[in-house]
Amino acid sequence: MAGAFSEWRKLPIGLNEICINTTLRCGQSFRWQHIPESKEWRCVLYGKLLSLKQDSSVLYYRDYRAPASASLPTPPISEIPSRAQSDAEPTDNKAHAANSHDDHVLRIIKHYLNLSLNLTDLYTQWSTQDPNFKKKAAQFTGIRILRQDAWEALVSFICSSNNNISRISQMVEKLCIHYGPFIAKVGERAYHDFPTPEALACKDVESNLRSLGFGYRARYIYQTAVMVSQEREAGWLDSLCNPESPAFGMEAKPGDGMKPEGRQGYRDAHEKLLELQGVGPKVSDCVCLMGLGWGESVPVDTHVWQIAQRDYRFGKSSNKSLTKATYDAVANHFRKLWGQEAGWAHSVLFTADLRSFADRLAATKKVGVSVKEEDSEIKIKTEVTTAVALTAPKEETVDIKVEDSEDKPATKTRGKKRKDSTEGIVLASQTTETRRVSKRLRR
Repeated sequence: MAGAFSEWRKLPIGLNEICINTTLRCGQSFRWQHIPESKEWRCVLYGKLLSLKQDSSVLYYRDYRAPASASLPTPPISEIPSRAQSDAEPTDNKAHAANSHDDHVLRIIKHYLNLSLNLTDLYTQWSTQDPNFKKKAAQFTGIRILRQDAWEALVSFICSSNNNISRISQMVEKLCIHYGPFIAKVGERAYHDFPTPEALACKDVESNLRSLGFGYRARYIYQTAVMVSQEREAGWLDSLCNPESPAFGMEAKPGDGMKPEGRQGYRDAHEKLLELQGVGPKVSDCVCLMGLGWGESVPVDTHVWQIAQRDYRFGKSSNKSLTKATYDAVANHFRKLWGQEAGWAHSVLFTADLRSFADRLAATKKVGVSVKEEDSEIKIKTEVTTAVALTAPKEETVDIKVEDSEDKPATKTRGKKRKDSTEGIVLASQTTETRRVSKRLRR
């Protein structure tokens, strides 16, 4: 008997606070599957297959439920219940279990999407401090830094070395299929969770990954899995988390004070990650930011270095690769400019510069203006909603009529054109501005 998804549940949150169509495909996480027919995203998190979709004011979520026969039996109770208890408790227990399950799923989603910070306030702060950020941010609102499992982030970003988002996603999918625990099958697709360090530390892992196309990264993944599972104490990786943003299920604690080079806990985590195989400064900072919760971590690669040169007046470098001095100078500059969550602001500019987001079209911008008269003033509310094409419109073959001149008959040739379709267009950002004008000034 197959399982089924639960009913959609609602989490009221606007596009300004999170845009999943941008956040889930901007190079942070590599396991989310987009379902174009239903405009939803699916991924296994903490052993549960979850699905998300969104409109301008609500995030919808649901989870996949295994058939009742697949669940573990309820342990026997030690006391014989009274007749009244036996009549009432089964229903009560089922309701309690359902509510507990729903609460757990919601905790996973809130934790993973990192919803504790007010992103609108942060965008306002960064826009005030940085004119370049203000210029780019209007088309890229709602980009949040995900709070991913630290081990998954570590392995995923080892795969990112000299790679693109599409190939990284393919590699991560292969890791899950071959080494991750099976969770569910929906239609023809099987869903697996991310493999544990122990699963990737088996002796044949490196050779298998090479045969799957991982190249030199196969050795790094295997050796790092051995180091984490066998040479470090249990829980070592999670112990590097920002105490204010701990691993799932852990209680948050106060952290260190901010310094120009970042908090001490961040610096310690960054250096300890460098001891692992396949981890350089950029991979370390990606893991610190997206897996360990250190918001001041600013991953610097050649792409970010180009942004710093083009938009922030960093001088041209004669070095073909980033030196440590240049890397630290760029990261410290952005920390000074944007503050404790500098890595979040950095990700907005990084996303704005990605080629895959060049399809953010002005033609998909919708402006709504509402005017409301109050006692002594007029309230003018302007709402701008932008959409983005997840995929370019498909090409179709057409007959094109060609007329060379008035004396020659028209001929036909085969050609390609883009279908004029709105399929794949999804909400990307929303900004709202409210102005109040005195009635006296309107006369």
